Amino acid sequence: MTAMAQDSARVSTAEADPAADDVQAPRRPSLSPSRAADFKTCPLLYRFRTIDRLPERKSLAAVRGTLVHSVLERLYDLPAAQRTVEAAQDLLEPAWADLREDPGVAELFAVAQDEGAETDANAPESVEAWLLSAGKLVERYFTLEDPTRIQPEGREELIEVTLPDGLLLRGFVDRLDVAPNGALRVVDYKTGAVPREAFEGKALFQMKFYALVLWRTRGIVAAQLKLLYLKDGDALTYAPDEGELLRFERTLQAIWAAIERAVATGDFRPNRSRLCDWCDHQALCPAFGGTPPPFPTEAAAAAGWQTVLPIVERD
Repeated sequence: MTAMAQDSARVSTAEADPAADDVQAPRRPSLSPSRAADFKTCPLLYRFRTIDRLPERKSLAAVRGTLVHSVLERLYDLPAAQRTVEAAQDLLEPAWADLREDPGVAELFAVAQDEGAETDANAPESVEAWLLSAGKLVERYFTLEDPTRIQPEGREELIEVTLPDGLLLRGFVDRLDVAPNGALRVVDYKTGAVPREAFEGKALFQMKFYALVLWRTRGIVAAQLKLLYLKDGDALTYAPDEGELLRFERTLQAIWAAIERAVATGDFRPNRSRLCDWCDHQALCPAFGGTPPPFPTEAAAAAGWQTVLPIVERD
């Protein structure tokens, strides 16, 4: 599983869920970084995840990412002086106690590891070995930042904005720091490896999304976008500017227009790539000889999607 897939799997972006502060609000489609990336990667994958909402298997890598994120979030509940490596390691067990109750998690460890299986990369991990690997990622975080000197404004925070054309953007920020002078820093934890230079643009897509929402809601361009790669103990930083965010906004609007056309026509085409190796939906994909289920028009309409193309009057 890719780093992007690992990290996008840990949060629910709730594209068509009610507003977070008003459970009675009508359902309304929205765009998140992960779902925008899905559509760019494969329109059919977007449909399966967002419209059909087909179930997908959990993975050890994705659940480990969720666990590490939970520990780092809880770390900042402690007083600054108590944010030590040892304290972070102590948070693993309670975070794991909560996480293992989630559906599908316990099944990942249902098959006992045979003696000597640790030499097989495809063998199921023992809980102990898996927790140890998560602990190493948490420990490596301390080589990248000193949490005793950071006081975040927000953690695992939902941010959203409605653009002038009506497009609703929503996403969860791992951590938002605000300096005394008002400068913003957006921080995201990645449990995978640092991407090669050719793929840095894809890695920054998510961060530019957050920067755009914050700019539109606060009127401030983030001074720094920071990706922390815990597997390698490395970081990727970037400083956007206003012009770049305007161009990125137009990119998101173009993606959304393409999504709306696909929903209205029911035409979501597969895009075969190396990422297909990690897809749970090959049996339903035409690229692999499968047949997608009928497009759920009624469910899409109930979720707020426009399922008929608008009539454009011409002079």
